[in-house]
Amino acid sequence: MCSIKVERASWIITLDQKRRIIKDGSIYIEDGRIVAVEKADKLKLEGADIVIEGLNKVITPGFINNHMHISYAHPVRGIFPDDLPLMTYLNYVFKLQSAMKPHEEYYATLLAVTELLKSGCTCFADPGSIGSLESGVKAILDAGIRAVVGRDVVDKPNPLHLPVRETEEAVKMLEETLRAYSDLSNGRVKAWVTVFSPDYASDELLIKAKELADRYRTVLTLHTSFSEEGVKNFEANRGRRPIEHLAHLGVLGENVLLSHALVVNEREIGLLAKSGAKVVHCPSAAVRGFGATKFGRFPEMLDKGIHVSLGSDAANSSYYLDMVRLMYLAMVLYKDAKLNKAVMPPEVALEMGTINGAWGLGLNEEVGSIEVGKKADLVVFDTKRAEWRSIFYPVNNLIYSADGRSVDTVIVDGRIVVQSGTPRYVNEQDLCGRVQEIGEDILKRTNVSFNYRWQVE
Repeated sequence: MCSIKVERASWIITLDQKRRIIKDGSIYIEDGRIVAVEKADKLKLEGADIVIEGLNKVITPGFINNHMHISYAHPVRGIFPDDLPLMTYLNYVFKLQSAMKPHEEYYATLLAVTELLKSGCTCFADPGSIGSLESGVKAILDAGIRAVVGRDVVDKPNPLHLPVRETEEAVKMLEETLRAYSDLSNGRVKAWVTVFSPDYASDELLIKAKELADRYRTVLTLHTSFSEEGVKNFEANRGRRPIEHLAHLGVLGENVLLSHALVVNEREIGLLAKSGAKVVHCPSAAVRGFGATKFGRFPEMLDKGIHVSLGSDAANSSYYLDMVRLMYLAMVLYKDAKLNKAVMPPEVALEMGTINGAWGLGLNEEVGSIEVGKKADLVVFDTKRAEWRSIFYPVNNLIYSADGRSVDTVIVDGRIVVQSGTPRYVNEQDLCGRVQEIGEDILKRTNVSFNYRWQVE
């Protein structure tokens, strides 16, 4: 593996324990890891195989998207009218996904990963929704992104028509996935335990899933508490709110990541803080009529020391995957909700998109910050653009003014995967054309179509 030196970067936002921002700094990478990060005049290492000129560049850790349904949405992106009821929308989602063929899922995943990488996301977690895991993982490996994957299960009837398995069969499937995908490409792809939701899982499945996560030293993830109606129905059926029930079962813990967690109360926040469980907020999905500002209590979670990270959800739930935009949205939503500009400062938003994401996936010793010994997952922003200027404190410029389109270079595991804004592993234009054709074919096969407000002639 080659060595890389980022030479005299105008700004390095390290996200290290001291939260250093280094002006006129250099980074030296060897064998996929950071071996030095320091003021340029103090870093004496020379002779790198690749030198990246850092003048007018801002360097950040790679961003981490902790909830991204990666494989289905890009071929059918933007087809859903806004006024579809949630369950109707979700039924269409699973109908379209189930119709995908493995080779189609490969190209859909590759395009989604390309969108992530081009906007500076170096690591994502799929909550178990890849149909053909072999095809999806091949796309992940080919692109060079870091990922955590799984195969989600339920053992109770559900309105989403998710396959209902016997509890033991579901547990067996989870364990087989852990064994097959636990450590690929020198740890760049890992597996986790994915139960779709406690709503559709028996207590036995939830307990055994947590035991698996403990035994394999990985993370358990579940969708939960996304809507007020869903929380009320859960409480009516199980006698407790979802997070209270998970705590009652002993399922909460430091290796548990709850997706959405939009509708929670004070007691549940206390239970999350006490257990060490983590939360991933999907602001671009929650803000589309689901009560992000009405229900969301993420500032309170952060104040309690809970690691709150960010996710985009699928491209048809979010419509965009740009982590810089997600950080901005998470920040301004709660400033406005609390009528307090001091809430959720840009530094916290950036933590949510980097180091908190690493904590949520159990990867905090490996990624999430620019520190000696960590994996070299870095983003190089070109600041010779109107939206970046002028720069005096780059965190503000990044979170308030910029977006992922100013990403110049992306490094994952010490390997350049995006250079001058262009992916190095695929012809993006050809890939876009192929995925368009796949989408048209899927819609024909499933006979799915919608009437829109404006007629397309």
